[in-house]
Amino acid sequence: MSEKKMKKVIIYTDGGAAPNPGLGGWGAVLISPRHNNHTKELCGSEEDTTNNRMELTAAIKALEALKQPCTVELHTDSQYLRNAFANKWLDKWQKNNWKTARKQPVLNQDLWQRLLELAQKHEITWNWVKGHADNPHNNRCDELCEIARSRHGK
Repeated sequence: MSEKKMKKVIIYTDGGAAPNPGLGGWGAVLISPRHNNHTKELCGSEEDTTNNRMELTAAIKALEALKQPCTVELHTDSQYLRNAFANKWLDKWQKNNWKTARKQPVLNQDLWQRLLELAQKHEITWNWVKGHADNPHNNRCDELCEIARSRHGK
């Protein structure tokens, strides 16, 4: 029997807080190449948070939106998020009982653990894109962050 080919999804994410820490927003754009590049947009906000927490939350919410295991091309302007996977920081942190190389507790451990759970369900390629540049999907994620922050508490 042949295995069913996994659906491909392209995801762009962004998050931020202003001030940092402060009111945060996150945004994600999910694109389905198989369905004429149909897009789905997600966003949300949180009080008293940081840029990094919002970057991680955007990726978590995007992956949670997938209804089945997928081949994912995830684009982020966060080196923190990309490098944790691409440079195997997460592997090292787990081996060191969630401590950094400087023996400090890893920040955002709760979000990293949720992200690891979700990442195990999918085949993910982690890509970095320059923020606030000429990538329309990354720019849209940034707009979604601002929309979510402006609607917070309304």
